[in-house]
Amino acid sequence: MITSAGILLYRRAAAGVEVWIGHMGGPFWARKDEHAWSLPKGEYLPAEEPLAAALREFAEEMGTEAPEAEYVLLGSFRQSAQKTVTVFAAEADFDPERIASNTFELEWPRGSGKVREYPEIDRAGWFPEPAARTKLVKGQAQVLDALLRVLGEA
Repeated sequence: MITSAGILLYRRAAAGVEVWIGHMGGPFWARKDEHAWSLPKGEYLPAEEPLAAALREFAEEMGTEAPEAEYVLLGSFRQSAQKTVTVFAAEADFDPERIASNTFELEWPRGSGKVREYPEIDRAGWFPEPAARTKLVKGQAQVLDALLRVLGEA
């Protein structure tokens, strides 16, 4: 089982709860919007504290530290048969000047022999919860449900 940890920032707006999510980088996701976004997250080893891993991954994917805030454990969520993500949420107003994600290498097009570098997250922003629900990869909708329960808005 692969374990990941992530951060879900939220804020309250006139129209309701908004969440901070990022669009996944690379050629597979380039022309996709629906179900092509994710909360900032990444893998960690069993000896590492999940919150420390989540904060590290947020900084790597956003290019800036997560805001100082009170992080609350939302829970652990199965993303697929092989992956579980532990998610922490915090109410914070986050407005970085730019997103500067870490990168990964990928041969593209497959079989071409050309290896290129792509950002893990190519853009990010605030979205109202209903819009985020259609943008997030399907396995992460349950994270929004948990957030709304914690906030008493479910």
